[in-house]
Parts: sequence; C-alpha cells; structure tokens
Amino acid sequence: MSRYDPSVIEPKWQAVWEENETFRAVRSDDKPKYYVLEMFPYPSGRIHIGHVRNYTMGDVIARYKQSTGHNVLHPMGFDAFGMPAENAAMASGGHPKDWTYSNIDTMVSQMKPLGFGLDWSRMFATCDPEYYGQQQALFLDMLKAGLVYRKNAVVNWDPVDMTVLANEQVIDGKGWRSGAEVERRELTQWFFKISDMSEELLDALDGLDDWPAKVKLMQANWIGKSRGLQFGFSTIDGPEGHDRIEVYTTRPDTLMGASFVGISPDHPLAKHLEKDNAELAAFNAECRKGGTTEEALEKAEKRGYDTGLRVRHPFDTAWELPVYVANFILMDYGTGAIFGCPAHDQRDLDFARKYDLPVKSTFVPAMGEEGTFIPPEDGGPAYVPPKPETVRYINGFAGEEAQTGNAAIDAAIDFCETNGVGHGVTKFRLRDWGLSRQRYWGCPIPVVHCDACGVVPEKQENLPIALPYDEDGTPIDFGVPGNPLDRHPSWRNCQCPSCGQPAKRETDTMDTFVDSSWYFARFTAPRADTPTDMADAEYWMNVDQYIGGIEHAILHLLYSRFFARAMHITGHLPEKCKEPFNALFTQGMVTHAIYQTKGADGRPVYHYPEDVELREGKGFLKDGTEVAIIPSAKMSKSKNNVVDPVAIIQQYGADTARWFVLSDSPPERDVEWTASGAEAAARHLGRVYRIAAEVAEAENAPTGDDEALLREMHKAIHDVTLGVESFGFNASIARLYAFTNALSKSKAGSDAKRQAAKTLAQLMSPMTPHLSEEIWALLGGEGLVANAPWPVADPAMMVEDTVTLPIQVNGKRRDEITVPKDMDKAEVEKLALATDGVKRALDGAAPKKVIVVPGRIVNVVA
Repeated sequence: MSRYDPSVIEPKWQAVWEENETFRAVRSDDKPKYYVLEMFPYPSGRIHIGHVRNYTMGDVIARYKQSTGHNVLHPMGFDAFGMPAENAAMASGGHPKDWTYSNIDTMVSQMKPLGFGLDWSRMFATCDPEYYGQQQALFLDMLKAGLVYRKNAVVNWDPVDMTVLANEQVIDGKGWRSGAEVERRELTQWFFKISDMSEELLDALDGLDDWPAKVKLMQANWIGKSRGLQFGFSTIDGPEGHDRIEVYTTRPDTLMGASFVGISPDHPLAKHLEKDNAELAAFNAECRKGGTTEEALEKAEKRGYDTGLRVRHPFDTAWELPVYVANFILMDYGTGAIFGCPAHDQRDLDFARKYDLPVKSTFVPAMGEEGTFIPPEDGGPAYVPPKPETVRYINGFAGEEAQTGNAAIDAAIDFCETNGVGHGVTKFRLRDWGLSRQRYWGCPIPVVHCDACGVVPEKQENLPIALPYDEDGTPIDFGVPGNPLDRHPSWRNCQCPSCGQPAKRETDTMDTFVDSSWYFARFTAPRADTPTDMADAEYWMNVDQYIGGIEHAILHLLYSRFFARAMHITGHLPEKCKEPFNALFTQGMVTHAIYQTKGADGRPVYHYPEDVELREGKGFLKDGTEVAIIPSAKMSKSKNNVVDPVAIIQQYGADTARWFVLSDSPPERDVEWTASGAEAAARHLGRVYRIAAEVAEAENAPTGDDEALLREMHKAIHDVTLGVESFGFNASIARLYAFTNALSKSKAGSDAKRQAAKTLAQLMSPMTPHLSEEIWALLGGEGLVANAPWPVADPAMMVEDTVTLPIQVNGKRRDEITVPKDMDKAEVEKLALATDGVKRALDGAAPKKVIVVPGRIVNVVA
C-alpha cells in the first residue's frame, strides 16, 4: 500500500488470526499459563468507547503475555439475565430471550472488528441453559452443604411490579422502575450463608497484595467487623415473654447519655403490642412502607410511637427509659433495637428534640480541641468525634476520670460482664445474601414445593430447569405486573422428585449477581458437563489479572470471593482458588462533552456529537443554533454523549481507537474522548506506517549512526515493557512516540533501521495489533508478530558513555556540550569556554570563576 489504510489492513489480519486460531487457549505443560479477564458486559445492545478502553487494556496484557512465552486464556461472555431485558419485553411486546440474543449478536459484531485477541470459542451467555443449568447444579450442592437456606425476611417490596427489590433499586423510597412507594414486607426468601465467612473474607484481604488499597478498604468496611457490647434492658411490667430488650452497641461508653430505647416496627415486641393497639398497628404499617437503605432511613423524617413501656438502665436500676417504636430502625440490623444517645448521634438528637426527650453529653472535645464547640444540650449539633480517643469524659462510666474513649468502652464492657448485664462480642455488618427475585428473566431456583414432602431439591439429572419460552402454545405475558412464572401453569405445575405426587416449582429466580459470581471458573471449561472440570480449573485458575470498574468493588467481588470458597467446599474448585483473582485493576471511565439546547418546554435537549460542529471552542448545530457544552461528562445514552466505536472504526480504524484510549491518561483515571485527539492518533499511526515503508524500501544504505539508534531501541524496549507490566500504558505510548521520532530522524544504516522498525512493530503490537502485523510482514518478519518473542533490552546498550551538560553564564543558560562521562574537569572547562554561546556572553572578558558539576552542569561566573 502507498498509504496506511486500516479498512484494508484490519480485516485482513483478523481473518489470519481466526484462520490460525492464534488466540485459542489449549492446556499445555510446555508454557506457564496466564489468565486475563475483563468483567464481562451486559448485552444492552451496543458497545461504546468505554467498553473499548476496558477490553483494550486486557488485550494489551494478553498479547504481551503471549509474546513473553505464556499460554494465555483471554475469554469473553455476556452477563445476560436481568430486569432490562424484561422491561424491554414489557415495552415492546417481545420476549427477553429474543431481545438478549439479538443484542449479543450485535455486540459481538461490534467487538470483533476491534481486533481483540479473544478465545471466542469459549463464549457463553449466562442465559444459556447450558450455563444456568450448571449454576442450578451448584445451588443444589451448596444446599446440601448447608450454604443455602430459606427463611422469612423483611424485604423491599414494589407493589406495582410485585417483586422484591435490592436496596440499590430503591431510590428515594420508590421502586427504580415503577416509581411506586416501596413497602417493607415479610416474605420467605432464599439466602446464601455468606455471613458465616465474614471473618475469613475480611482476614484474606491482607493477602491480596495486587488489589487496589481502596477496594480492599471498601470491602473491609462493607464486611464491617466491630467489637461491642451485647446487653439487655429489663422491661418494667412488660408483657409475658418480653422481659428483656436485647441491644448491641459499639459505643457502650455513651450509655450514661441514654434517653430512650428504640425498637423496629418489625421487632417481636412491636408485633406483640400492635395486636391490641390499633394506633400502633397503623403506625407500624406506615413504617413498613418506607425504604430499607441507609440513605432512605437517613433522609426520612424521624418518627416514633411511645409504647408506654419503660426499661431499667443497666448501670442504674432506678433510672428508667421510655421505649419507642421508631421508623429508622431495621429488624435485620443488629438486634432490631437500639438505645438512643442524642448528644452523640444526630439521628437520635433529631428524634429526642421532636419528642422532648432529655439530651445529656457523655464527653466533650479534648482540651485544646474545643474550637467553636456548642454542647448539644445548648442547641448545638450532636458531637460525634472522629476517634474515641479525641474526647474528654464529663459524664462517662468512670465519672470524670481522665481516660480515652477506648478505655471507657472496655470499662463499660467489663462492668456489664462482671455484673451479668451483658458481654463483649464481635459482630459483622455483612448480612446473608438474599438471592430470591420474583422475576422471569433469571436462573430458576431448582426446588419443588410438595404438600407431602415440603421443599424438595430437583434431581440433578433433570437439570437444567429451563425457563419456559412458548411451550404448549402458552406464551409468556410480560404486560402484566408480577412474576410471569406464577402465571404459567404448564411450567409451574410438576411432579415431586421425591414422592411423584403433584407439586409446584419454585417460581423465584436467582439474583443476577449469582450469574456473575462464578463465570470466571466456567470459562476454564465452558462445555463441561459439570460446573467445572477440576483438571482445567487446576491448570487455568486463578485469574491472574482481573480488570473492571470501581463500581463493582464491593458486591460483585465480595460475592465472587464467597462463591469461590463455596465451590471449593462443594468440590468444584481446588483450595488455591478460594481467592479467585490474584490481581485486580480498576480502570477509569471514558468521558465526552454533553451538547444541549433547551426545548420549547424549557427542558434540556441533548444532541449527538456527530450533529455538532465545533468552532473556536463553541458548538453549533447544522442550522447554526449554538449548543451549551458540558465538558468531561460520563457517557450516557440518555444524554446522547456516547461515542460509537463502529463509526470510529469506519473513520479512523480500530487501532486508532485502541491507541487513543490508552494514550491520553493513566488507565486508572478518566479520559475524555475528543475528535481532535482521535485525529491526532490516526495521523501518528499513518506516520509510523510511512516510516516503516521507507525503511522497507531502503536497501544497502551504508552504516551510519547505528549505535545511537540501537541505544534508543533498547531504551524503548525497557521503558515500554516496564509500562505494560505496571499498567502504565500511557507512559509506554509516550516512549513509543519518542522512539518513532528517533527512528524518523536517524542517520543509521538500513540494517539498523530495519531492526529498529521491526522492534517498533513488536512494541506497538499489543496496542495496535493490525498495523504492527502489517509492518512486521512489510519488513520481512517471520510468522505473525502476535507470536514473535517479545524483545529483550540489553543493559549494556542502555549505559550512556556521554553526557550532555548545560552551560550557564551568571545563571542564564547560554549553550550546552556533549562530553565523555569521565572527562576531566579541566577539559570540560576548556570546552565550555570555547562554545559560541559562552563567548558571546563573556564578550572578550575573562570569567571570574568556572564551576563544573560532573554529569550535571557547568556554571560560569562573569
């Protein structure tokens, strides 16, 4: 080709890779394995440039490791169950299955032209019966091992969609899709016993050396280990069976400031009292309509109902406290009961002021830290110190003795244990994982409900329990709220696997987090007749490098860590896989400006980037209307600021897209996609091709400055390798720019230039694989550059024999000299004074002083 044409180059090399099965992963004892995995995508319909950045990062690592002699597993799949597909079916009258698989086809057709080195033969979607059938097998094994159980639980219930919602799906107390006021409802649900592993999951974080510290901290906080006091308030003339109200607190040092006891509307005592109290029953029912997230509870108006009951304070039995039912206390947090210390908790203070309850400080800021402190008793806010030890006790358990907060906490626990009031316990914030969802488009829970036998696990040989599609001519009706599986009698009605009598299937499906909590293990043997093949799992696991967004730092990663342990317990993974991801990298987002105008109704109207022309920092539509520009915004379909990779490939080529998303910012930070940046990347790649073509055409050029070019080449090998291995892709690309310039300007002979150009192709190949293959072939490289051994830097070639010294005259730089590193100071001084710049500055005068700093600078004092 006379010029760089990605529309010709890229399909050609993709066909070659496919024909040669270049990236097909096969077990081999001859090479060390390397498993790189990006968090797999949801098939929403189209990929955007953010996907390109994520998968390009993984592809760079995978291609680099293949070049360094590793046997690489780099798979791709789709996290395909979930509400969006069901919502689309409701909106269009179609079926989630058809919508999902159509989207998968579209996304694969978008991804393949990007040249990712993926083993496409391992691809699966979590909605494939072959996949979720094995997930059902895992569920049954975990049920047998006691890792799954069923219990009544208070959940978020959407009365319009008639389904349980996760806390994250409750927004301002309303269902995220229906907008209906969410209710608290008690339902029988399925749970994974993740809380039993709280201590292990927390302790194991210390061994994850190649995880970001912020992710480990987020997980530690979510698991939430705390040392506190479990004790009981004795009720005064309480109803039978309710002589104590159990409470857990991490701050027993504030008990001397207690002014009330609060219990959840779902507390057994509240339920007992509401039987004979219609007013309380109505209050409790109203409370159950609120959301259960911490955010929802924090925002809600604090409301209470005085039960009329009183309890005795554990430190002073003559001290009585009122008992309130409060709307901000959940039954599944702690014991479902708290003591309120208004002086040191803003929520308790708001409550106390509303119901005219006493406020009494236990401590105040330490001496010298008071600042503008106003005691809560005098109208100030609740005083919550950053650390317990930064306070001075004025009403503490030990009176006014000088003691730190931690000492006061220990003293309170010791007193309660000595007097039989309570005991010190360690608790965890992590709760068991509720996996039941009242939806169709999810993995069916493989159990049967039989009147005679109870809850019966399905037989393994009957798996998969597949979702009904249009069996027996009974279509699925998605236009009616609720779970369609409840309305499908030919699927729901079955025979009991135990006694053979008529029974009903479980119509709840699994939380979609389950689907993504073990897919990494399935990739090791995606066609196995069991969840995993132990030989393949032993060979390929663990994932050596996992890549994904920080938004998955808690739940997905925590659930995956639990699942790996559960799979080990049930015999599906070796013990070494209890921590499935050896290294984790969380990448930044790709952002783009938002272009908006105002519609006739005053609401914003968003415009696609291709519809906006930029002139002198301003944006205009084709009709001349100026648009407002909001820079560096997260890409969002609703704001029309997404960039379609297909359009970029058509205009510039896949390698340009890959190069730009890696070059402009460190990968852990956000990068803004700009048309000018893409154009600059395309121009550079075109320049690289021209340089390589010139080198290929040059023959028998005499040896020139070969050593200088080869030194640059070895420095580039070292720096690019270091950048790739440390996820400093932008630093690697900056070094490649410099190496390209050095090759372009070099006066070296044709052999040295050819060697340097081939090395440039190798170093660029993880980022721009198509262009690199073309240059490699152009220069006579053997085989594919994808399979060529990674170049190794020669340390001797990186040692500089000379050094360039700047020369200053009276503090101003006037010239520079390049001299041997070990040149004598006197000789350096002579050369410096002989330069034109210094001669002009001295203008014939003799210098007063010359100071030579070896290897750094020459200072001349005139």
